Amino acid sequence: MNTDASVFDNFEAGKALIHSLEQAIAFERGDKTKARVSVREIPTPKYEAGDVIQIRQRYQLTQRALALALNVSPRTVEAWEAGKNKPSGSSSKLLYLLERDTTIINQLVSR
Repeated sequence: MNTDASVFDNFEAGKALIHSLEQAIAFERGDKTKARVSVREIPTPKYEAGDVIQIRQRYQLTQRALALALNVSPRTVEAWEAGKNKPSGSSSKLLYLLERDTTIINQLVSR
């Protein structure tokens, strides 16, 4: 009989793997209590005036339309594009998402 500790280590690792898979299956079936969800912050770029103009033009939007999509005033978009202010907070996150996924704009504005 092999009493090597590594055999038991592999057994414990296997049990842990099975337990993790059971949690994943429960999570997929809707039981959110059996699994941990890790959340990590995605760094948001700092947007300059030219960046905002480029994003708006990419989607062929007016300043007013971009303002509606981002839930800010048209004057805010105007100030960003003039370099008087910079997008921050949720506006930066939304601009980031717009850059990464071209389908999002259709969910934010009706054309």
